[in-house]
Amino acid sequence: MSCYPILSKLSKISDYKISTLLLTGETIDARSIALMMKKSGILLQRLCLESANKINEEPLLLEAIKSFCPNITYLRISGFVFSTQFIELIGNCQKLQFLSLWCFTKDIPDEELKIRIIQFSEILPLTLEDIYLDSWLRKYTDIFLNNCNTPLKKLRMYEIYNETIFKALVEFCKRTKTLNYVSVSKYLNLDDNIKKELEAYVALVQSKLTDNGFFYFL
Repeated sequence: MSCYPILSKLSKISDYKISTLLLTGETIDARSIALMMKKSGILLQRLCLESANKINEEPLLLEAIKSFCPNITYLRISGFVFSTQFIELIGNCQKLQFLSLWCFTKDIPDEELKIRIIQFSEILPLTLEDIYLDSWLRKYTDIFLNNCNTPLKKLRMYEIYNETIFKALVEFCKRTKTLNYVSVSKYLNLDDNIKKELEAYVALVQSKLTDNGFFYFL
């Protein structure tokens, strides 16, 4: 659903009182949303922004969320660039409990991307309990797991396709001792031996459509 008709109506309201905001569409009007957040961001707790394309004036929108939305507990983001500013925003969400991400990384050099993933892993708020990482992080999943010390209870990931990711996940379970279960999108592709070994440390399940957090906003 396009966000423009909704934003057009909201722009006529002088005082926004919004605790949940879900906007999806081909494009996102960053300036209008930033203005809305300036007026009502303090009340916002659940935020979902999904764009099929890169967002014009994305830095403006990121700064607005960072500056005016300190009480976000559920955040679902799709279509943003995995920039240093984006990473800083995540670290600033000090009440965050659920996070679902799909980011653009195509134009980021490989070594720089690895550095950003480490920064992202280390900056996650300690309040975070549940994270959904889609296929965008696929071949760097081990880097995330090796550098994350947030006491997650639920980890939702795309796939475990090699020994490196498997070992990183086992070490994460041992290190944090908080993970209750891992859901995997490519669960049916998992080797039976890997399933058996992992289940000694954590419950392993196949991902469901609700794992990306969309229904938190309904």
